[in-house]
Amino acid sequence: MTEPQTEYDAIVIGAGMSGLACAIRLGMFDKKVALIEKHSVPGGLNSYFQRVKKDKEGNRVGIRKFDVGLHALTNFAKKGEKNKPLLKILKQLRLRYDSLEIQEQSYSQVLFNEKVLKFTNDIEFLVAQVKEVFSEEGERFEKLVKFVEEFDDTSLEFEFTSTKNELKKQGFSNEFIECLLCPLLFYGSSWENDIDLQQFVILFKSIFMEGFARPYGGVRTLINPLVEKLKDNNVDVRFKTAVKKIIKENNKVSGVELEDGTVLKTNQVYSSVGLPETESLLMKEKSKVGNLTFVECLYVFEKKIDREVNDSTISFFNYADRFNYECPKTPTDFRSGVFCIPDNYEKVESEEGMIRITFIANYDHWNKFSEKEYLAEKEKVKEQGLKLIKKLCPQDNRELLYTDIFTPKTITKFTSHKGGTVYGSPLKKRDGLTETKDLYVIGTDQGYLGIVGSLLSGITMANIYGLKGGL
Repeated sequence: MTEPQTEYDAIVIGAGMSGLACAIRLGMFDKKVALIEKHSVPGGLNSYFQRVKKDKEGNRVGIRKFDVGLHALTNFAKKGEKNKPLLKILKQLRLRYDSLEIQEQSYSQVLFNEKVLKFTNDIEFLVAQVKEVFSEEGERFEKLVKFVEEFDDTSLEFEFTSTKNELKKQGFSNEFIECLLCPLLFYGSSWENDIDLQQFVILFKSIFMEGFARPYGGVRTLINPLVEKLKDNNVDVRFKTAVKKIIKENNKVSGVELEDGTVLKTNQVYSSVGLPETESLLMKEKSKVGNLTFVECLYVFEKKIDREVNDSTISFFNYADRFNYECPKTPTDFRSGVFCIPDNYEKVESEEGMIRITFIANYDHWNKFSEKEYLAEKEKVKEQGLKLIKKLCPQDNRELLYTDIFTPKTITKFTSHKGGTVYGSPLKKRDGLTETKDLYVIGTDQGYLGIVGSLLSGITMANIYGLKGGL
């Protein structure tokens, strides 16, 4: 019987998007790589699960498949376009564009009190919308688009610069600033009520200038070929395996110890679990844990929504006097959030209808609930979501078949993120470097955002530190 391998050129902790991409990229160049994942499925914050589907008599009639995290794939690019992040990633990972069966959004919108600001994958459409909805901001917004186009967002140095302050300097009103930031903060800010200017530019480009799309079949369509690439490149993937600590000698990484006591030796460690979480594996905690976490509600209806009722893909809504993107004092803040209708793409895989709603939440409240209080709050979230569906989909009388809700505690359970954080720590390590030699941070706390950003992070850090080259 062959002894299991215990020595590697590199170990990647976490099989989220950045971890998958990093491990594949290193493996492509004949590195001996281990990918360690504590759960049974890959994807991290952008994963999937399934539930038994039953008829009205309670008989099993199939399964329902659900995405976690993926409302949409940002950074849409058409096949053959030049210098687009998505296409660079596919080239680096040797994935075929057609295999993802990518479909563009119809349109998305920001519902900001009484104002409706729509956007598509064409920036000129948004420019026209701004001129129509915020007429006094039109000329300034055109200058902002040019500012974003010329801004260098590739620097690996990081120092927080307030986007709100920058936009105020450019003369925008507070209402317009909050309306514009609403989708961008929900899609990637780890800062309360603001975002770093460099990250603003990244998100502006990925959401407003490149845009939203969705792989047919959801996140599995992306994850499955990535898993195949791991096999093709002989990456040693260990699911249901947790890292207990990162081992170092003379302040240099020398290996990791697993929960079962096994020690794996290595020259490099790439950690995608978050900066505070990585520090915990070093037996020290230094970095601030982020305050932003969410609850998400999944509603399955007997059939798809009539597009005459609502034909948008994603609605970012705010029904408060001002947009409060911050940890609420209550368990859940129902005043703003994300309302997603995955069925409003050209082609979807189920005859049933789906709506997904995301609200900002308070981890401490959810974590302290008794089991009875926890279930009661989940029921409250469900009912608030149904009220929102009635508001945004009037005259929608479809039968509700199934509901699932995941909370900040669910996030911590399946990702180990402290505080149930989704966008990590406010401290970003754009160069990926830590105080420990040959230990690198990849993923959200390295500073790239979204699925495409996470993949790009894993590839870039592997290229720079493992393969000694750029993207």
